[in-house]
Amino acid sequence: MTEKKRVKIYPASNEQMEKQIAAENDAELKKAYKEMLQGCVENPNLRDWYAMWIIENENGGYIGNLCYKGFEKNKNPEIGYGIFGEFQGKGYATEAVRIALNWAFQNPEVKAVEAETEPRNIASQKVLENCGFKATGVIGEEGPRFILHREQKNSKRM
Repeated sequence: MTEKKRVKIYPASNEQMEKQIAAENDAELKKAYKEMLQGCVENPNLRDWYAMWIIENENGGYIGNLCYKGFEKNKNPEIGYGIFGEFQGKGYATEAVRIALNWAFQNPEVKAVEAETEPRNIASQKVLENCGFKATGVIGEEGPRFILHREQKNSKRM
């Protein structure tokens, strides 16, 4: 059975990121987007690891975004994601994260991908579990941390 892809993800251009920064009302997100753009500018050869990625649905509508928080040698990349309220609960985040993981694991240096969620964000934790992530038992700045190792990814349907 072939699964039809309902989402498309792609790295935002610097101009798209600048527009997102200008339009963002949440101070914390605005700061995060500025850091992403700065990472893109400072690391042009690794730009996609710093960029905000746009998530579109099957109709081409902008429904959310995701990102990796940079790429450093000997450190697992960390993924973050969000789907706009009206599109939540429809499996879009799980599909987008799976696509992003497949992209990340194409890099042979990536042995694992990590993530962190707010303790009460059960939906986000469910997305991670659906993608094969396991809780590490560590509590980070935002809450519980999760990890997906390359070999676990291969045993979970992506």
